[in-house]
Amino acid sequence: MDSTTALAADAQLISAIQGGDERALSQLYRLHWPMVSHFVLQNSGTEDDARDVYQEGVMVFYEKVREGSLELSCQIKTYLYAVCRRLWLKRLTTKSRLHGVRLLDDDDYGPYLNTGAEDDLHEAEERDRRFATMSEALTHLGEPCRSLLEGFYLLDKSMQDLTAEHGYTNADTAKTQKYKCLTRLKKLFFASYKEA
Repeated sequence: MDSTTALAADAQLISAIQGGDERALSQLYRLHWPMVSHFVLQNSGTEDDARDVYQEGVMVFYEKVREGSLELSCQIKTYLYAVCRRLWLKRLTTKSRLHGVRLLDDDDYGPYLNTGAEDDLHEAEERDRRFATMSEALTHLGEPCRSLLEGFYLLDKSMQDLTAEHGYTNADTAKTQKYKCLTRLKKLFFASYKEA
């Protein structure tokens, strides 16, 4: 398949994923799995390792496509390879310190390295870290703040519903309490986030 045909096929696949077509995601899995599996197996990994890395790599790609923030300057195959390669090498860093594992040289994979995937992967990891920190901050926030903020921001409850639910005298009192709770949550979040 020449590069023009491959890029056209990639554009169709991306469009189908944006449209919520589950078959497109299945096709993506099948298309590039052998390449990632081969890389992981050649670099001291197992089938399970390859599956984990591939799943994570495809999710990075999928989220970028669904958000509409993917800026692809290469074929999907190259992008996925770069993301999965980065994920696997990151995992191997620890393993190699413990077991002296030899990795294939970067020269073996030249065209797969400069894809922008590193930035996307870093962004996804950073987003996951922020979500984990926010979740941790919410658990330390305590009641009634936690249920008030979760009700408003996550469950989309109105201020009137929250006023009745929490026994506030009126919606303005509930808003004031929500603001105070949000301020406390931000302090908890940023204190934990800076430590991590």
